[in-house]
Amino acid sequence: MQYPATLTIRLAVLAVVLAAVPALAITPGAKAPDFTLTDINGQDHTLSAYLAQGKTVVLEWFNPDCPFIVKHHKHHRTMDETFARFGDLGLVWLAINSGAPGLQGHGLERNQKAHEEFAMTFPILLDAAGQVGKLYGAKTSPHMFVITPDGTVVYNGAIDDDRSAMQLGKTNHVADALAALAAGEPVAVAETRPYGCSVKYAD
Repeated sequence: MQYPATLTIRLAVLAVVLAAVPALAITPGAKAPDFTLTDINGQDHTLSAYLAQGKTVVLEWFNPDCPFIVKHHKHHRTMDETFARFGDLGLVWLAINSGAPGLQGHGLERNQKAHEEFAMTFPILLDAAGQVGKLYGAKTSPHMFVITPDGTVVYNGAIDDDRSAMQLGKTNHVADALAALAAGEPVAVAETRPYGCSVKYAD
C-alpha cells in the first residue's frame, strides 16, 4: 500500500522520535531485562550472572554532572551509605551512564574522574548507545531499580522523597525496599516517580 509523500515523511519523523524516547519503565513485578555492560575499568558486568549467584541488584542511572547525582554522591552519601548498609545481603550496586557522546556527563575519562571524586565503592557502567537505559525506560539520573535474585523488579523510582537538588529526603525508598527484602517481607512502596536530570540519550 502506498501513502502520500507528506504522510510518509511524517511517519518517518515519528519513528525517529519514538526511537529516541525510552519505553515505559519496567514496572514492579516484571522480569528485569538481562544486559552486559563494561565499566570504566574495562570489566564486563552481566545482570544474569549476578542473579545466578543469588545477588540482589540495585541499578542507579548516573550522570556525574547532574546536580541530583552530585546531591546523592557528594553533598550527601546516600548511594554509598545505602550500599554499605546492605552489603551483607550480597548486594550488587551498578551505576549506569546512558549519556550519548558529546552530551553532559559522557565519556570514559569524565566518569573515571567522577568515580574517584565521589569516592564511589561500586562500579560505573557505560551505556553510550542508550540501549540498556531505553530497555529499562530509565528517565532520570538518578532512576533506581531494585531486582531480586529471581530477576523480579521490586522497586522502580526515586531514591528518596525530596525532589530538590540539595536537601536529603526523610524516606530512602531504596533502603526501605532492601530492608523489606532482608526481612522477607513485601516491598510496601514498590514504585515512585523518579526525579533528577533527564537521561542524555542520543537524538
